[in-house]
Amino acid sequence: MKNRRAPLGYRMRKPQQDQGATVKRNWQLGSAAAIALMMLASTASADELNMRRGITEISGEIYDLHMLILWICVAIGVVVFGAMFWSLIHHRKSAGFQPAKFHESTKLEIAWTLVPTLILVGMAIPATDVLIKMYDTGGEDLAVEVRGYQWKWQYKYLDEDLNSTFYFFSSLSTPREEIEGKSAKGEYYLLEVDNPLRIPANRKVRFLLTSEDVIHAWWVPDFGIKKDAIPGILNDIWTIAPEPGIYRGQCTELCGKDHGFMPIVVQVMPEAEYDAWYAEQLAAETTRREALSKTFTHEELMAEGEKVYGTFCASCHQPNGQGVPPVFPSLVGSVIATGPLEAHLDIIINGKAGTAMQAFGKQLDAAQIAAVTHYERHSWGNKTDDITQPRDVIAHIEGQQ
Repeated sequence: MKNRRAPLGYRMRKPQQDQGATVKRNWQLGSAAAIALMMLASTASADELNMRRGITEISGEIYDLHMLILWICVAIGVVVFGAMFWSLIHHRKSAGFQPAKFHESTKLEIAWTLVPTLILVGMAIPATDVLIKMYDTGGEDLAVEVRGYQWKWQYKYLDEDLNSTFYFFSSLSTPREEIEGKSAKGEYYLLEVDNPLRIPANRKVRFLLTSEDVIHAWWVPDFGIKKDAIPGILNDIWTIAPEPGIYRGQCTELCGKDHGFMPIVVQVMPEAEYDAWYAEQLAAETTRREALSKTFTHEELMAEGEKVYGTFCASCHQPNGQGVPPVFPSLVGSVIATGPLEAHLDIIINGKAGTAMQAFGKQLDAAQIAAVTHYERHSWGNKTDDITQPRDVIAHIEGQQ
């Protein structure tokens, strides 16, 4: 037969094997591109999900140890699963392989006992070195007691004999409008406080952790430190921060309804700047103690009381005093806020058993208790004839002793 030319417009088909090769090549190229994209994406995600290196020497060592153990585990996984899948594929029944028949192998049992033991010992050597450094809390230049409360932190600066020099509370300062979704959330939403902990750079700071009520946990990832604060128990950790700056953390132990509203902010200051700030705080502490014998005006009590209420009371009783009944009763026209002063002072100082009302006698001084009591008795339409002074609080406490 003569070869006939294809009609005009007719396109000759390529052989089937050529089409298959093209599809296979395109599939390989597409797979390679997809794998590359997945590796890039996984690298970015790993950076977000991985442990921080932090700024301190010990946090860097913890990070290096973490990565070392991770890659050891990855290598073990590759070897184990690689051997398993290779065996499954190359010794499958369809290929004609028959399973080996034996009941025991002394050499194999020694190998799978000895090899993991050697791996664990090899991992334990660098881990032990890092742990010894983490628990070496002695030789500190500064000691700070960190006490957890629902839901705030108290920082107490201690002298060489571990006696208190001054203290303050650190509470969430994110505006209620942001929390309630009434305004846009800020950059440091739920990670901002009214009074940050301040420490000097390049000095060893020892933190003594405990709690007044339930278990909390104090965690600052950039320092590589985290420890539980447990009632009746004193734990300690330390850090040397080489770089001035602001470093943030959170309570990492579920501690009640406002667990997520208990941030930690540490301001690392240059040494000279910290020394000046420390001297100012000592002077302010002297002034605070002198204020316990002072007689305040109505306006002074209202101004200070509003600050104290906003820090310690508003999260439960709400800024408008309406509370969240029945757990957090309203203070507007309440029997407590408009009744006898002694009963009002008693519930603030001692709390109320079996309710969410905690005792503030150890958290606030007499001047602060007097101010917040006066504020509650003269706000939101409440009106009483008394003016609460620090001496009234002191007399009430002494009368209970």
